[in-house]
Amino acid sequence: MENLETTEAHRTVTEHLRAVHEPAFGRPHALREPHVSRDGTRVVVTGAVLDELKGVPRTAVYTAQDGELRPVTSGTGSSRQPRFSPDGSTLAFLSDRREAGQFQLYLLADDRFGEAHAAPAVPGTVEYAHWSPDGEKVLLGVAGLGADLAGGQGSGTNSRQVEEKPSWFPKLDDGTHEAGWRSLWVCTVATGEVTRVSPDGLNCWEAAWCGSGQVVAIASDAPGEDEWYTAHLTLIDLSGDTRKLLGSDVQLGLPAGSPDGKWVAVAEAVCSDRWLVAGDLLLVETATGAVRRLDTRGTDVTYLEWVDAERLGYVGLRRLDSVAAVITVPGGDVEEVLSTDLACHAGSFHPQGSFTADGRVLTVQDSYEVEPHLVLSGSPVLASIAHPGTEFLRSVAGTAEAVTWTAPDGLEIDGILCRPAGEGPFPLVVSIHGGPIWSYQNTWSMRYAWVPLLVQQGYAVLSPNPRGSSGRGQEFAGRVVADMGGADTHDYLSGIDALVERGLADGERVGLIGGSYGGFMSAWLVTQDTRFAAAVPVSPVTNWYSMSFTSNISAWGKRFLAADPEQPGTRAHTRSPVLQASKVRTPCLNVAGALDNCTPPGQAQEFHQALVAHGVPSVLAIYPEEGHGVRAFPAQLDFLARALWWFERHMPAS
Repeated sequence: MENLETTEAHRTVTEHLRAVHEPAFGRPHALREPHVSRDGTRVVVTGAVLDELKGVPRTAVYTAQDGELRPVTSGTGSSRQPRFSPDGSTLAFLSDRREAGQFQLYLLADDRFGEAHAAPAVPGTVEYAHWSPDGEKVLLGVAGLGADLAGGQGSGTNSRQVEEKPSWFPKLDDGTHEAGWRSLWVCTVATGEVTRVSPDGLNCWEAAWCGSGQVVAIASDAPGEDEWYTAHLTLIDLSGDTRKLLGSDVQLGLPAGSPDGKWVAVAEAVCSDRWLVAGDLLLVETATGAVRRLDTRGTDVTYLEWVDAERLGYVGLRRLDSVAAVITVPGGDVEEVLSTDLACHAGSFHPQGSFTADGRVLTVQDSYEVEPHLVLSGSPVLASIAHPGTEFLRSVAGTAEAVTWTAPDGLEIDGILCRPAGEGPFPLVVSIHGGPIWSYQNTWSMRYAWVPLLVQQGYAVLSPNPRGSSGRGQEFAGRVVADMGGADTHDYLSGIDALVERGLADGERVGLIGGSYGGFMSAWLVTQDTRFAAAVPVSPVTNWYSMSFTSNISAWGKRFLAADPEQPGTRAHTRSPVLQASKVRTPCLNVAGALDNCTPPGQAQEFHQALVAHGVPSVLAIYPEEGHGVRAFPAQLDFLARALWWFERHMPAS
């Protein structure tokens, strides 16, 4: 496929994205990481900002005043994760203004916004910062330069080292991941002293205070990305002494210690990606290690924050709804303060928020038809990203509605259907989410620019939540484990059948697109059913054998597939799309990033070459500067143009 063939598609995509983004150049087009002072009088949020359609957005910290988003500091570079001190007088945030891509701690003091001062630098880049309950210290989670990024962060590593060796010199890997360790440091605000508190040999993936004299961490004994899946909950004294509190047969995340140090709250969930946690709420007594499972009324917990020593705030997902609540400890009484069909992702993959001392919650809310806006429960909208670009998008993106259908085994499946005006039937593109343990909500652009773009061109887009998706409890999430590409296959096929029967979808024009697990499923479905007119697998897994020996999360794949690649005839063979390529009749555009360590680009290449060998139309597009997904401009423009052209060529909306 030459560029000449995609010229019209490229023009369409460019005009669309310019109409969406140009009116917001230099101002936030997305909001994430909301935070509110304990008394509820001050709010901050991270804004994603494009100055032109080039690269990835920078980030900056904003406050809401008089209905407007106003920057809190004028420094260069990117700034993110703002956090008020317990008394609200000082704002901590992270910025890479000294060296691009390397974030360090900055403080804005004296109850006013202006120019921040830098805390002493730590070796590496700071991924998160938390105030101690007494407000005297800030905990820093520090990743060494060269540490792995999770798939949701784009995979690859957090820093590209300057190449000082000759061009012929080999790329070396001795399996030790020496540059990839994650450690914990504490900055004492009054003195500016910075001290490491985690011991050597302990890799701390995420951490929080537990009282003001110790921290609690999700930790492992090695730093490789696969190690997160078996990490444990560990209590660390500021002297560096450690005590393991809890292990799990699945995954642990979102640790949060009570202000008095008596309790640790943590989410337990079956997970497919680091930091993408939606699960049960566990309460651990630090003195005894006793564990209680608290009832959250069917909500998968995705964010935890202590309101005080007896009250724990949580935000989560219940089916398609966002929920926030305060639960008493240890009694377990729940007061829900928010339940809405609006999404509260705030730029992350799952709902999140921030709590005031009186139990209100600050969230960024949106839907497919409502642009992101900042809301403190019980108050009017504080600020919004609304601008002429959001008005344009709303005018062309059609409508979204929740739909349900029944899988062959009787399980009810949810989805979001976005469609143009009119009665239908419409050509249908199924947009398959990654994970597999994640889920769609009704959210702005459905997270992917291709959704409103396709709707604008006359396609309906179905975003399904098959078995394995978040928001319906651990039993539902666990249904995909050891059966990837099994029963979930029919969750998609039955959804398509239902929309065809309802007169909404044209059964002769059905396509597939998805990234990561969605890439696997886009490749897998065309081996199982010949109905599909076109498919665009992005960052897929297509060969579980080669995935097992090239991916940085190969152990995860073996666990989720319940397959040993050394044993013949297991699911590593029977669930590999590349080994069933002879069944495919669907033209496929196979997309990958050259820097992807999670699903390496060879996965897309193998499927492409297998299809070509069997005479199936196939194109391979590997983007040299991209990782897990295509995120930066102008590569994103090119990718969207190729995807749009692929569908128009093989299943035209007209």
